Amino acid sequence: MKDCIVLGAGMVGVGTALALQRLGVAVTLADRRPAGEETSYGNAGIIQMEAVEPYPFPRQAGEILSAALGFNDKVRWRAGSLHRWAGPVLRYFLASAPASHRRIAAVYSAMIRQAGEDHAPLIEAAGAGDLIRRDGFRDVYRRPRSFDQAVHEAERLRREFGVAARIETGQDIARAEPTLRIGLAGAVHWTDAWSCADPGALTAAYARLFSARGGATVTADATTLRQTAGGWRIDGPDGPIEAEHVVVALGPWSADLLRPLGYRIPMFFKRGYHQHFTGGRGPDLPLIDADRGIVVAPMRKGLRVLTGAELTDLTAGATRHQIDRARMAAGELFDLGTPVESEAWFGNRPCLPGMLPIVGRAPRHKGLWLNFGHGHQGFTLGPTTGRMLAGELAGNEKLPGELGLGG
Repeated sequence: MKDCIVLGAGMVGVGTALALQRLGVAVTLADRRPAGEETSYGNAGIIQMEAVEPYPFPRQAGEILSAALGFNDKVRWRAGSLHRWAGPVLRYFLASAPASHRRIAAVYSAMIRQAGEDHAPLIEAAGAGDLIRRDGFRDVYRRPRSFDQAVHEAERLRREFGVAARIETGQDIARAEPTLRIGLAGAVHWTDAWSCADPGALTAAYARLFSARGGATVTADATTLRQTAGGWRIDGPDGPIEAEHVVVALGPWSADLLRPLGYRIPMFFKRGYHQHFTGGRGPDLPLIDADRGIVVAPMRKGLRVLTGAELTDLTAGATRHQIDRARMAAGELFDLGTPVESEAWFGNRPCLPGMLPIVGRAPRHKGLWLNFGHGHQGFTLGPTTGRMLAGELAGNEKLPGELGLGG
């Protein structure tokens, strides 16, 4: 029997551990914290089967300047750390050219469209159906011009990828979401997507399923990883843990772990903030305020208000700018109530210039496997790229070359 250590107990790591386990591999899942308590905890909780194209870098000079000067709440750049991530972001800009983006989207969409099929059996087996709704979410628009553009874009995605959407007028939204405080120009209701009332709890439920099926879960420090004559070893709580294979699924911490092994991963980080509110009257379904770049999502803890992306260093301290702006924008839409937490949570999305995750074998180390760099879609794609990697490790599946790290 093959054996494997999976480093990282977020959605990507847990999805990978379950997929390997299903193929008969003896798996140890290792993380410094319990499953689902890092980046997988704090997202908008949407399994986005409609997100068939990755987010491209802005192409218009005005959009770029707005982000750089902090005027754009969708994307904000932390100027003090620009010199450290300028190279990867420049490559991201080049990869976002229309022809390149279309080639990337062909691979990306094939994975995204399988996400529901990969999550569904895990949701059922984990007994987590009470966390999931299968009736989509809305992109809402304040300005008629941006709504008209969104309608054309939704039609293009339907035509090219088969993405289902319902176009709603301002009156339609007012009826569907009667707690809205202001009138809106319209909305695109993406009906293929699913929403989750507690993404951290869903990840933890998947981890319990892995344990119930015989998997081992340990608290361990991934930085103790060492190559041995027979494979790989980490220091566990009761001594060394060894396996023939190891999967690095550490999200934003993956690049730092791999640097001593000679791999230079051009990773950059899109930080997101959120805060919960209770006692107000929010939306029935998750709602993205597309003109302001924020999300309002009903969760078990209350209304979760989420910001756009802040390009910054992994270790940079928190700022209040985006969450304060998000709270104001969300408060224009709904009565939020009172904050649950005194400070906003934040997490860092691990992004790569090519907008595709790195999934597969490391080119220079036997038994070393990689599964990270999912950007905005780790929660959506974790079980899917986990299944794909497990198939390659077991010799049952060939991964697309575009997902490889190269030499």
